[in-house]
Amino acid sequence: MTLNFATHWDIRDRRLEFTDRPMIMGILNVTPDSFSDGGKFYSIQSAVDQAKRLEDQGAAILDLGGESTRPYSESVPQDEELRRVTEVLEKLQGKLSIPISIDTKKAVVASAAMQLGASIINDVSGLESDPAMVDVAKRTGAGICAMHMQGTPQTMQDNPLYDNVVEDILGYLKQRRKWLLDQGIEEKKICLDPGIGFGKTHEHNITLLQNAFRFHETSQPVLIGHSRKGFIAKLLGSKDANRTLGTVGVSLSLVLQKIQVLRVHDVVEHKQAIDLFLACSPAMT
Repeated sequence: MTLNFATHWDIRDRRLEFTDRPMIMGILNVTPDSFSDGGKFYSIQSAVDQAKRLEDQGAAILDLGGESTRPYSESVPQDEELRRVTEVLEKLQGKLSIPISIDTKKAVVASAAMQLGASIINDVSGLESDPAMVDVAKRTGAGICAMHMQGTPQTMQDNPLYDNVVEDILGYLKQRRKWLLDQGIEEKKICLDPGIGFGKTHEHNITLLQNAFRFHETSQPVLIGHSRKGFIAKLLGSKDANRTLGTVGVSLSLVLQKIQVLRVHDVVEHKQAIDLFLACSPAMT
């Protein structure tokens, strides 16, 4: 097994350099129905205020989404998703110094977001849902995050099955990387995500997180999005458990595994925990 830790990710307008400290991608859902924060930042001003707050708290990337992908969520019409994200992006013009990622599987939405300053396309379908997405990525020079999902948000939790969840998803991500390269996407533009919670049981999620280091075998940056997900409450033994603290605990295991990007809701808690974790970790020779 050879692990090639990616040292950088070239996005549309800059190069992101990785260190032992993972980059924190702050989540901003401008939706009424996302599983954790649906409706909380649905108004334009509350979303703009939250974006600036996440940057101030230490987020290195802002991930903006206008469509919920929680289990059994319904797809949002293209025009409505477009309205949600463009209204926020228009108000954010000149207000952020960190890059913006657009969380969408629709090429029209991604293209509009690029015109309004976004730098990354974060596609939960691995650029499989919309055939035009790869052309948008090539034309705009966007960074790409391609995620694994078994099924769709409407079906993904209906008895997900794998022969070997780590090997199966690693194989998919390697194949997806090859396909993107064959389509003319530059290697330095590609980030990969095993898709925690997207067509996986609680046991699958835990196994993937225990073996997150394996995804460095792709030679691409690895993004993990585990924030506040159901397996955390399951592990803690209560649906009312504090999922923020549970998320931070998982994140520290991912720091040890040198995962480059952590996609989370709670930025300040992660920055502080990671700062202290690294400051107090023994120097190993």
